[in-house]
Amino acid sequence: MAVYTEVSFDDLDTLLAGYDVGRPKSFKGIAEGVENSNFLLQTDRADFILTLYEKRVRESDLPYFLGLMEHLAARGVRCPVPVRRRDGAMWTKVNGKSAALLTYLEGLSLNRPETAHCAVAAAACAKMHDAGKDFALTRANALGPRDWRKLVDATIADADSVQQGLSALLTNTLAPLERNWPSGLPGGVIHADLFPDNVLFTQHQVPGLIDFYFACNDFHAYDIAVMLNAWCFERDGSYNLTNGRAMLTAYRRVRELTAEERAALPMLARGAALRFLLTRLYDWLNPDPSAIVRAKDPREFAKRLRFFSTANKPADLGL
Repeated sequence: MAVYTEVSFDDLDTLLAGYDVGRPKSFKGIAEGVENSNFLLQTDRADFILTLYEKRVRESDLPYFLGLMEHLAARGVRCPVPVRRRDGAMWTKVNGKSAALLTYLEGLSLNRPETAHCAVAAAACAKMHDAGKDFALTRANALGPRDWRKLVDATIADADSVQQGLSALLTNTLAPLERNWPSGLPGGVIHADLFPDNVLFTQHQVPGLIDFYFACNDFHAYDIAVMLNAWCFERDGSYNLTNGRAMLTAYRRVRELTAEERAALPMLARGAALRFLLTRLYDWLNPDPSAIVRAKDPREFAKRLRFFSTANKPADLGL
């Protein structure tokens, strides 16, 4: 269960005094997420998620994250909405941690999404990009290309203990990306972590997008590159070209990719694979003793990075 900070009944009573959400009926920790402590709160009015922000989420970023969800929901994107306190604030403190109460979003994430799910998720991503155009706040990508070398330096000495040859893969991938990373592509708000477990499906409904705590301003096409990494690989590490083609086609029906974006997509996908390999590798080598959820295996993304290192044409990805 992803609970790093416990919340007692007294803590809950103090918290709820600041909100107008009804009387509590049930309150329990839930397993979703590995970055924060999450709890399901059921009241006599509705269900909510209480999130206590741990690890990588800084309080100074909460106006962006929470404000973005409020902004997107007002423009028709199905996502959680922060519940404002009686005093109008979007977040509070619980046991010394920044915390927010969010509306509960129904739906199921899929362990093995089918091609149709890939297409629907990509279209939802494109609609989110469009809805975020007029969001006033900005936030740099804290895990973008400028941050990868620090992660390589922090992990490379022990990388081969995780998988032989991993240190060479990191070294050989990073330098060309640093030299050739594109500039000037269309950009704006992106989710930056739109994996299948962050998309909730319900029958006959638009999918719900959750977990916006890596959201930032970056290239829109980078968001698609993340999704190709997250949605289009089989368990044996092979790339599912059918899923990739469906995803890109569905995205382009909502928002067309420029010629420059299409040309840059293989490199963006390679960079996205490196980013997730590095953060998983760092967490694998530096386990949090308080976490019950085990760090994700970085070797999965080593396979994906090796694929994208040889996929040099947009057609290789399904364009």
